[in-house]
Amino acid sequence: QVQVVESGGGLVQPGGSLRLSCAASGSTLDYYAIGWFRQAPGKQREGMACISGSDGVTYTADSVKGRFTISRDNAKNTVYLQMNGLKPEDTAVYYCAAEKAAYDCYLFPQRYDYWGQGTQVTVSS
Repeated sequence: QVQVVESGGGLVQPGGSLRLSCAASGSTLDYYAIGWFRQAPGKQREGMACISGSDGVTYTADSVKGRFTISRDNAKNTVYLQMNGLKPEDTAVYYCAAEKAAYDCYLFPQRYDYWGQGTQVTVSS
């Protein structure tokens, strides 16, 4: 089975950028869709973007479209979330998760079986 580990979080000023990484082990990403989610205190987990396994089709939530971009490096078995134009309301713990699915991806947390430990992103001046 696959394991995923996030990295790249931190403190950034409003308008700044961060790139989060989701490194997978135990399996190649050809067989897994990867999703990025976030959860702020007192709020439900929210899907940001996902990328399918074999064909790399992506989907980005309307709330972050144009600011967040998901991508994948097959050689490194890693998925990235590039976040630009960050706002204080983007502050949350960001998680990546894997669903065993070669085609398509969906931003429903309940579909994903394997979760990382999360990385904190804080947007503040």
